[in-house]
Amino acid sequence: MNSAVQISLRLYEEKYKEDLLAFELPPEQAEFTGLPEETLSEAVANPGKTAVVIVQEEQAVGFFVLHRGEGIADFYPNTTGAILLRAFLINYASQGQGIAKAALVVLPDFISTHFPWVREIVLAVNERNIAAASLYSRAGFLDKGLRRSGGKGPQKVLQYGLDKPLAEMHSSSGIM
Repeated sequence: MNSAVQISLRLYEEKYKEDLLAFELPPEQAEFTGLPEETLSEAVANPGKTAVVIVQEEQAVGFFVLHRGEGIADFYPNTTGAILLRAFLINYASQGQGIAKAALVVLPDFISTHFPWVREIVLAVNERNIAAASLYSRAGFLDKGLRRSGGKGPQKVLQYGLDKPLAEMHSSSGIM
């Protein structure tokens, strides 16, 4: 995999909407995350959520939502200083290029720039979503034993402290 993939994270703008609404995922991935057509409107309308676009060569290739405040209490009890990464996905047509890894590498700096009060990134991943859990682990997210019930089964709550250096992901040969 190419460790020098060039992407950027951008706050959602209307110019990305057409690309985002055309995103597709195979059923085995769609089971675990919502496509932008399902999550974008609510993320834009909710002041506690921020829609973020993963951009490569000025085209939207990925998407996620950053959720903050009391709304994340169902996922993580310590909402002070925490932000929840949710609905993280790469469009199927752009998968296999290292885009997800590259996005997770720049995510801490992006969050520090836009949300300087955040000290920890948290996310919930379905226990059956082995590929995603492996990706997050390689990016430095830690499983400290927190669990929650999700709509599709048990979820691990993973944590990434922003005071820690990023995990070295270049040597990874696992699934994107």
